[in-house]
Amino acid sequence: MDIVVRAGDSLWSYSQLFTIRLQLIKDSNRELQSDRLSVGQRIRIPGFVLQNYRIKSGDSLWRISEHYKIPIDAIMLANPGLIPTQLQIGQTIHVPLRVTWRIVQGKQPYDYSQMMTDLRQLRAVYPFLRVPSIGRSVLGKEIPEVTIGNGMKRVHYNGSFHANEWITTPVIMTFLNDYVLSLINLQPIRGLSTYRLYKENFLSIVPMVNPDGVNLVLNGPPADEPWKSKVVELNKGSEDFSGWKANIRGVDLNDQFPAKWEEERADNPKEPGPRDYGGERPLSEPEAIQMAELTRRRDFSRVLAFHTQGKVIYWGFENLEPPESEILAKEFGRASGYEPVQTIESYAGYKDWFIQDWRRPGFTIELGSGTNPLPITQFDGIYQEALGIFLAGLYM
Repeated sequence: MDIVVRAGDSLWSYSQLFTIRLQLIKDSNRELQSDRLSVGQRIRIPGFVLQNYRIKSGDSLWRISEHYKIPIDAIMLANPGLIPTQLQIGQTIHVPLRVTWRIVQGKQPYDYSQMMTDLRQLRAVYPFLRVPSIGRSVLGKEIPEVTIGNGMKRVHYNGSFHANEWITTPVIMTFLNDYVLSLINLQPIRGLSTYRLYKENFLSIVPMVNPDGVNLVLNGPPADEPWKSKVVELNKGSEDFSGWKANIRGVDLNDQFPAKWEEERADNPKEPGPRDYGGERPLSEPEAIQMAELTRRRDFSRVLAFHTQGKVIYWGFENLEPPESEILAKEFGRASGYEPVQTIESYAGYKDWFIQDWRRPGFTIELGSGTNPLPITQFDGIYQEALGIFLAGLYM
């Protein structure tokens, strides 16, 4: 919600008027050079939207204020030039409405278009979120990163490395939505003050690493050639892509990282296909390259890659992980009911490479159980299990 600065206004007065943390207002207006405001300047107030209200007989600003539980001065801010004593029946005014509902509706087939729509709406309502692009997929789709918070601990979450594990994206997006709702409405999540987490952490989220693959699983082949024919050919003539993990070129993005890549390739397919082909060399695919560049640029303290399925937390790689990885994994297990497992005979994954090159905690979280893609009916249960991990990744 945008408002227009009046004489005597300050960011502090807005924080008191709207009951919002001052820092969240500052972070929603990063272009400001200082706290000094100019009359007529536009300021973004996070967590509010403007609702049209049509004046009825007997209305007054006091009655409207009481009905919507919003201060009269907040209504005045949203309606520059409004004269309270001269309301006219049929006149339309704007009422600031605190957002207390989720924008993200995750319990549905959740493709790239839905994610981008939700990100635009979240960014509009919560402008302290930043949503830069890390690059583009093979088919040219922007791959967004969401960042939130200003803390020293740099934490990264990602989902949908594998196309038919797309349910990880709405799970992550729902957490993001609940996190910002909690921040604005001063409501803890499971007893935790999320504002403390906001101050302590810089959280980076790439909710959909593999947008082309997710769309392939959910929506079928692209309409355009040569991709339409090519992916059906790679899928052995079938248009059922429920078993497809790879990107649109048939390369498994989580077998793309230079962490014993040669050993992983030796046991896996040597040609493109629905799953497990690691490419002709590490980091050959744009999606994997961009994830690697992002990780180098951000210098993360820890990374959590969300996959499905198995209710398992993998936390080691070649005994290169630091001692705190086991402590974190056990807390993730306690918070979710999942089983911490140090390692398996699998290489070249994103968390493997992170542990190898940074010697910091990296985790692969296998959400839910069953056969991929997991049915959307599991969404609520998976989200409640994952929520404990999302929170522990920030408070530990």
